[in-house]
Amino acid sequence: MHAEREVSTALAPAVGAGVEECWMDLDGARLRYLRAGSGPPLILVHGLLGYSFSWRYTMPALAPYATVYAPDMMGAGFSDRPAGLDHSMRGTARRLLRFIAGLGAGLGAGLGISSFDLLGTSHGGAIAMMAAAECLGGDAGLNPGLRMRRLVLVAPVNPYSAHGQWLAPFVGSDFGTALFRLVMARTSFSYPYWHARMYGDRSRIPPEALEGYKAPLAKPGLFEHALSIVRTWTEDLRELEATLPKLAGVPTLLMWGGKDPAVYASSAAPLAKYFPDSKVIIFPGIGHLPYEECPEEFNLALIEFLTREKLRA
Repeated sequence: MHAEREVSTALAPAVGAGVEECWMDLDGARLRYLRAGSGPPLILVHGLLGYSFSWRYTMPALAPYATVYAPDMMGAGFSDRPAGLDHSMRGTARRLLRFIAGLGAGLGAGLGISSFDLLGTSHGGAIAMMAAAECLGGDAGLNPGLRMRRLVLVAPVNPYSAHGQWLAPFVGSDFGTALFRLVMARTSFSYPYWHARMYGDRSRIPPEALEGYKAPLAKPGLFEHALSIVRTWTEDLRELEATLPKLAGVPTLLMWGGKDPAVYASSAAPLAKYFPDSKVIIFPGIGHLPYEECPEEFNLALIEFLTREKLRA
């Protein structure tokens, strides 16, 4: 296991100044996460086929305002990929809360996390909503002192974006799975195309982005992890929709790229109806990854929401 960690660390992109690579034992496996800054805890949850690398521009900007934690969710990035893990939205949300509770336990008596802010993007946004409901409901078997304060959703997977309603169930079918494996067997040719599609303007793709996102492909099992997620997609969306009314009292920031090809910005309005205490920000001309495509604007909006202070760009 120690040797595997060394290999994973060697393959992972270098972390920035002030960012620390950490590991946690969780559910019998090893989970990798990054940590930076000081102040109120902020948890960043990446999307499908993403990992903590997604937050390389966010963590340094938020570090003066928060202690920022960015996990490679189990099965993704350079965390372990144990077989048979429950990758449903609810199962993943409960695992996320156990990770957060573990952070508190690991900080020592009197220094544990009692409250936190939670940010999720894409599939991670759906996980964040489920985790918020679990935390508010108090039925996840966690430290009763664990309390979520605010929620940030960045182009979150939701029941009102038509794109994912047919694509994910198709990929999860027997035929779709076979086709997916065939396409992924030619990853070196197909991955750049699908990656580039996530941006509203391809001239704004960061030069290190493609290689950074491809790095976890060297660790076997990444696409099996993705397939296990999409197989329960339809049922998960139904459960998420039934869960949304529980979140009405949560202060929430929703951020979207106006040209998002993966989770349509048109779904922001129907989703926002479940969050009376919310603010919606649409970045014109931006795709599915605003934290990479317009990081300055994204970070400014996020800091203002978390601090309730108006900052100058």
